[in-house]
Amino acid sequence: MNGRPAKVFGLIGPDGRPGLRLDPGERFRVDLVNETGARTIVHWHGQLPPWTQDGFPWPESPPIANSAVQAYDYAPIPGTYWMHSHQDMQEQSLMTAPLIVHDAAELREDRQEVVLMLHDFTFRTPEEVLAGLTGTNVAAVQAMLQKMEQAPGRTVGTNAVHASLSSMAADVPDAGMSGMEMPAMNMSGPGGMHMDLNDVQYDAILANDRTLADPEVVRVERGGRIRLRVINGASSSQFWVDLGELVGHVVATDGQPVHPVAGSRFPIAMAQRLDILIDLPEVGAFPILARLEGDGRQTGIILATTGARIPRIAESAQTAPPVDHSLEARLAAVQPLPSRPADAIHTIALGGAMKPYAWSMNGEYWPQVKPLMLDKGQRIEIDLVNRTMMAHPMHLHGHAFQVIAIDSRPIQGAVRDTVLVMPMGRVRIAFDADNPGRWPFHCHNLYHQATGMMTEFRYQGIAT
Repeated sequence: MNGRPAKVFGLIGPDGRPGLRLDPGERFRVDLVNETGARTIVHWHGQLPPWTQDGFPWPESPPIANSAVQAYDYAPIPGTYWMHSHQDMQEQSLMTAPLIVHDAAELREDRQEVVLMLHDFTFRTPEEVLAGLTGTNVAAVQAMLQKMEQAPGRTVGTNAVHASLSSMAADVPDAGMSGMEMPAMNMSGPGGMHMDLNDVQYDAILANDRTLADPEVVRVERGGRIRLRVINGASSSQFWVDLGELVGHVVATDGQPVHPVAGSRFPIAMAQRLDILIDLPEVGAFPILARLEGDGRQTGIILATTGARIPRIAESAQTAPPVDHSLEARLAAVQPLPSRPADAIHTIALGGAMKPYAWSMNGEYWPQVKPLMLDKGQRIEIDLVNRTMMAHPMHLHGHAFQVIAIDSRPIQGAVRDTVLVMPMGRVRIAFDADNPGRWPFHCHNLYHQATGMMTEFRYQGIAT
């Protein structure tokens, strides 16, 4: 990376490529073989398996030991999904990969599939990054992660440790940032509001594990028809997908079909996915770029017909604006939730700040949280109220929800598994409680999650 060796994780499928691609109707029958030298567990992001196969390190489904094998077997749902470690902060070290479940109707479209997976990369360990953000040191971070995992049951009333590192900084000798401080960029958003962006200063922004210094060139047919599957696998970065002179149509978000939305530039939050249909001109090279919000850096791939001249593209450009709801507000699900009144409505306040660096939900810090209890069959609505100056991509395990309001304005929006809540904004989501178990609900900014912004949705009758 940038001329320097770097050691990262990998999730390699049976065909030797990162991740998995399943045929229409194929079951998710997978043996996960841990050859990392450490404990791990992998989450099948956006899929709806039984909760003990979801890939979250509950006491009932502990991490997989080195050299051990864990078997999975469930019926997957079709679309663009991904997989990533949910152990410690291994996700930052690129333990991520695509999970594409093909659909017979999509295959009949006869479009070339192109997967674009985005990452943020640093030569530092994730523990070094978090120590810099919190003003502690690596030893304190490691101790916090260990105590979080050891917390029995991870609920109020146990020996759970407060996940915030802010209180630890004072207890750590010489806990200065040692030159690793990474203040978030402050940038004006809508209405002149000042937003905090980009907690971490990364060494590289990646598209399919490469930078624009040596981008992937995907060969396409003249006048080719493309289904571009964009996956934001970054740990702490959000992007604008820029098609340049091309026009695309977003037809799915987070694997779920939406009515087509045309455009050339689309925002994508952490953990979200976009399926974009593109009809290419006859000949040429067509850069597909991802521009980091609030920054001039960019990455991407190039679609090129045979013989086309491949342009050199700079890794920096004009500063991109903050990611926003310009796309979210236009999305409408092809298969919305059936209309029915809510059985339960809950408000979750998102709290926190850059200093001290700690992030909460309803004033609680994972793992010392009180679970939100669900009854099977309920229609649940969650009002997410962001009281911070950062946007938070909120992900619910084990369920697909519909976005039904943005800033108190009702919409019949997309069905998703991850929704962005803007600074000082609110988003309402709805879902049916149809998958009993214990389910995490958390911010998908890895460092917000690690310092507390996670809670549990638990069904009545699930013993712990």
